[in-house]
Parts: sequence; structure tokens; C-alpha cells
Amino acid sequence: MSDTTIVQNRRARHDYEILSRFEAGIALTGSEVKSARDHKVQLQGAYARVKDGEVWLLGAHIAPYANAGYATHDPTRDRKLLLHKKEIRRIAQMVEQRGLTLIPLSMYFKRGKVKVELGMGRGLKRYDKREVVKKRDQQRALEEALRRRG
Repeated sequence: MSDTTIVQNRRARHDYEILSRFEAGIALTGSEVKSARDHKVQLQGAYARVKDGEVWLLGAHIAPYANAGYATHDPTRDRKLLLHKKEIRRIAQMVEQRGLTLIPLSMYFKRGKVKVELGMGRGLKRYDKREVVKKRDQQRALEEALRRRG
């Protein structure tokens, strides 16, 4: 079985400077997994938080599965992320530092299991974003000039 991406949080890469990444399992119900297979997941605005030695994904929206019958789920419930204790301690220490946030970057299947890629990010200010756009435009202009020359 190949690894398939369910959803990517492109907004997170725009709003945060990603310092490190973690891979976590996620505790889902059966109907949530079925919705994930249908790509009915939204990570925009979602974040993760450490509570009582556990990491929780908050604000992620997994649409109710149409054929679930009576066993539906709450689309925006808090979902437990599965990590090793050592990783959780490291994440907790990093989050305590000023300005760092744990953001879900993507959700995907890996060997039949749903995984979440988390990023430890520092929020970008508006002027940081302008700087990134300026550098990208300069790089594009340089590549275009080289293409015309060659």
C-alpha cells in the first residue's frame, strides 16, 4: 500500500516559520477514517496542544461520513495524537519557549494508518511575509533572465 496524502495545511507554511517536524499517529473512530479516505478533512485553523502529558489536535474538521448510519462523530472534536513520551516532553519544552506553536502540516496514510505531520513553528510577522515574497520575486526574475540569456 502506498503512502497517500489526505490533506495539506498550506496556510501553515505561509503563516509560520517551521523549525522542526514530528510524525504522530491519531486516534480516530471508524467513520472518521472513512471520511479521511474520502479526503473530507480540513486542517486550516487547527493546532495541537500538550495537556496532562498528552498531545491533542484541536480545531481540525473531519466531515461526518455519509454512510455511517447512527454512529456519526462530532466533526470538530479534540483528537488525541499518539507520540512517544520522550517526544511529548521535547514538544512540551519547545512550546513553553516564547512564540512557538504546534501546527498540523499534513495528514496522510502510512501503511494503512492515519498519520499527522506536526510542525513546531514561530509565527511570521507581516514584514517577514513581505520579505519572503520579495526574495521569491527576485529569484524568479533572476531565473527568467538566465533562461533568456541561455
